[in-house]
Amino acid sequence: MISRLVYYLTYAGMWILAQLPFSALYVLSDILAFLAHRVVKYRLKVVRTNLKRSFPEKSEEELKEIERKFYHYICDYLVEEVKTLTMSKEEIEHRMVFVKLDSFLDMIDKHGGVIMLVPHYANFEWITRVATILKPGDLGLQVYKPLHNKYLDEMFKGIRARFGAVNIPKHSTAKEIIKLYRSKQHFVLGLISDQSPNLNEAHYWTTFLNQDTVFMDGAERLAKMMNFPVFYCDLTRKSRGYCQTDFELITETPKQTTDGEITEEFARRLEQTIRRDPPYWFWSHRRWKLTREQVAKFHKQL
Repeated sequence: MISRLVYYLTYAGMWILAQLPFSALYVLSDILAFLAHRVVKYRLKVVRTNLKRSFPEKSEEELKEIERKFYHYICDYLVEEVKTLTMSKEEIEHRMVFVKLDSFLDMIDKHGGVIMLVPHYANFEWITRVATILKPGDLGLQVYKPLHNKYLDEMFKGIRARFGAVNIPKHSTAKEIIKLYRSKQHFVLGLISDQSPNLNEAHYWTTFLNQDTVFMDGAERLAKMMNFPVFYCDLTRKSRGYCQTDFELITETPKQTTDGEITEEFARRLEQTIRRDPPYWFWSHRRWKLTREQVAKFHKQL
């Protein structure tokens, strides 16, 4: 009962806010950014630690400017997600622009599907509009981690499916894509690939933003299993409410790559994206919470 009440109140509040124009939502975002940064100090220690370790070459003034812009960005991201509830197909196409589409679409026809590696950068949620550019009958799939509150889970799945994308629970990804492949269904599979993995998902280590970092390699293993081309989604935040995605081919033949090669290439390209414009990544995530010792101890006990 309480979960259902939380859902109705959350949905009602988001729906009311979504009726506002972007200009009004960005005024609200500015207020939220001030409160989160200066009053509540939301994960401020985490943000500062992450930035300082990632950019040891930058001055205190430069790091503070990135920090300030980050809090404005993360609040913009939140109100833009709310606005997705009422955005039209024409508006999302205007605000999220895709480039290098010819090669991307050709690969779907040629191989039956492609895999997109997506970072927590800019408004990555709007990549779900990829379903609007596919041929009739082709599917845009996105892997998601279900929320504990089943009502809120349904709400956010609905937002992410507004433009035709299909949600696949993380725990059944392989099963679902094998089923689709056997039915000769063409599809695009998008995976968020830069979050901090759980211990049982922590496999590939590399140096990323000057730090020893572990990545999940699930996307790489899926690509090799299906032998689907892999694309990196290079996001650029053009301005408030406007984003661009370049579909950059990592490999057309994943089975011919060495172990870790695709994951390493993702890390390198993501690092370039972040260094190009640092404020627009999720710096409030505890990205470096795992150590090699923790991971090695866990796998030794298995």
